[in-house]
Amino acid sequence: MEHKVPGIELFGLHFDLSALLMIAVTSIFVLILAISGASKGSVTNPSKLQNFMEWVVEFVEGIVGSTIGSKHGKPFIALGLTLIMYIFIGNMLGLPFSIVTSDHVSWWKSPTADIAVTGGLTVIVIGLSHYLGITRNTKHYFAHYFEYKGAMLPLHLIEVVSKPLTLAFRLYGNIYAGEIMISVILGASWFGIAPLFVWQGFSVFVGAIQAFVFTMLTMVYISQTLIHEEGH
Repeated sequence: MEHKVPGIELFGLHFDLSALLMIAVTSIFVLILAISGASKGSVTNPSKLQNFMEWVVEFVEGIVGSTIGSKHGKPFIALGLTLIMYIFIGNMLGLPFSIVTSDHVSWWKSPTADIAVTGGLTVIVIGLSHYLGITRNTKHYFAHYFEYKGAMLPLHLIEVVSKPLTLAFRLYGNIYAGEIMISVILGASWFGIAPLFVWQGFSVFVGAIQAFVFTMLTMVYISQTLIHEEGH
């Protein structure tokens, strides 16, 4: 059965209350995880959480280093770490359970299963990449548009526009489809218990991959505008 979305209208705009709730919950989870992993750090006797967080940092450093490079990429490690943690945790929140009221209003879901959320993340990422290109690489940022002649310029502009669309819809489509599949399996009653565990395990894998892809592409887009003069 299709669930309704709780919302309110303010100044002619519709606000999805469940999406706002899950954005806040995801932010709180990320904050708690970051603080817990960084507090009481030990060089000689690190905790399991500290080891995990150090592995995540090294993983993000590898992403940044392979796309932007160690020379330009160090300031963006924090951005990559925030994105991969936020998106992964957001992807996972809708897997264990859902909260649906008696009037079929859904309050608990993955925030990334909402196109407004993934679209908002994409606007931030694309806006930041162009801002960095304009402010830090002004000459080459504008000059590269003149490298395309004739029909190639409209094609390049289409590519520029399609980047944020594909970035937003890829993340949204995968997570939303996963949650729809879970609801379908739950409709099979006890016959769906075994398939549910299998699908949730697969969904964890998909959620991790999507967090990685979004973070990787973010760094690629930043590198394309920030260090264009070096042939990237």
